[in-house]
Amino acid sequence: MPWFWREADELSRAEVDTLALRLLDEARVRISKELRRVLLLPPDLTRAHSGSGKITETLYNALAPQCDVHVIPTLGQHVPHTAEQNRWVFGSIPNERIHVHDWLAGVTRVGIIPGEMVSEATGGVADWDIPVDLNTSLMREKWDLIINIGHVVPHEVLGFANHNKNYFIGLGGKETICTSHMAAAIYGIENNLGKLITPLRSCFNWAEKEFLSHLPDVYFQVVMKRSPDNRLVTCGVYVGDDLETYLMAARASKKENITIVEKPISKAVAVMQADEFHSTWVANKAVYRTRMALADGADLLIIAPGLQRFGEQESVDHLIRKYGYRGTPHTLKQYKENSDLRELAHAAAHLIHGSSEGRFTISYAPGHLPKNEIEGVNYRYVPLDAALAKYPPAKMKEGWIVMPDGEEVFFISTPSSGLWATQSRLDARRE
Repeated sequence: MPWFWREADELSRAEVDTLALRLLDEARVRISKELRRVLLLPPDLTRAHSGSGKITETLYNALAPQCDVHVIPTLGQHVPHTAEQNRWVFGSIPNERIHVHDWLAGVTRVGIIPGEMVSEATGGVADWDIPVDLNTSLMREKWDLIINIGHVVPHEVLGFANHNKNYFIGLGGKETICTSHMAAAIYGIENNLGKLITPLRSCFNWAEKEFLSHLPDVYFQVVMKRSPDNRLVTCGVYVGDDLETYLMAARASKKENITIVEKPISKAVAVMQADEFHSTWVANKAVYRTRMALADGADLLIIAPGLQRFGEQESVDHLIRKYGYRGTPHTLKQYKENSDLRELAHAAAHLIHGSSEGRFTISYAPGHLPKNEIEGVNYRYVPLDAALAKYPPAKMKEGWIVMPDGEEVFFISTPSSGLWATQSRLDARRE
């Protein structure tokens, strides 16, 4: 059972901080020893809107006077934060206490999820081993307490973000990230989104029990929702060290963060915040979270003033530019025929996730990428100034809007905070 939880229409910053401090009090009792070294594992800046960075700061400041505290943002293969970004996300935590996860050279092999298990979980569509390579500091150093902090929200690979995603993706190595992402992509993004236990999560749940049960860890998970005045607010906090803690949070997120639209959307406008989303690798959450609500032939316009690249690393950026978002059949063909794509299989998975499969169009209004580069990866280009003039985010309201020229659009200010779908598409998914 969870250690404790709290649900409300809106939890204030002070209330969330009080719950974070309660975690520390309960941890001291449960582990029955002094906390000398503590590891905090928050998400990276692409989830800054969740307040996880401020929660991390609260925990750090409560612990630091008495013990040795370290922070590793669960970057996965995302770009490491700059010192300035760390200050923005984590406030007063000293930069030297915030360590970069090195997904290539900073991991240790702890086990393997066997291909037979992967095959059984995915109905045979993926049948390869998933090596479990995790952050070396996490696995090799002595920790009295490890606190996973994060936002539980629908996710394209694991159904919902956070919980042991922090370990196996956020602190995972190249082989873990590549093999797992490809398995999830072939199983189908729409079969994963918003499911409590996806095939990959079931594999990770087994691996957590098999390889990580000795870790003195606990999860501090937040769920958010839109308030009546259209603010993102925290409505739930779930604290504990077991699977049920995740399931409680995911059920709450399923209730609060999945929007069923009464009819398919013909034109959607989504905004990806400039301070959080700098690549299509992360900005394509606008594609993932809306695709099940879009009509055949629809247009999705993504306003992304911070967009400056495609991949999070130069190598992945190169592959996205080379192969483009051209659908599953094309990508799998290129994957089979080209060793560079097989070498970075998570890039192939991303190309599958980021394609409309020819069913709707994806248009980008980017802040720092020219028209020829956007069109080169098989997206449509809209000048940012034109998009902002026609659809000024500050003046738009969530949901259906009829524009002055009579155009009906569906506006989403923070696609990463939820999932939008028609009931028929949810019902048609693989079980």
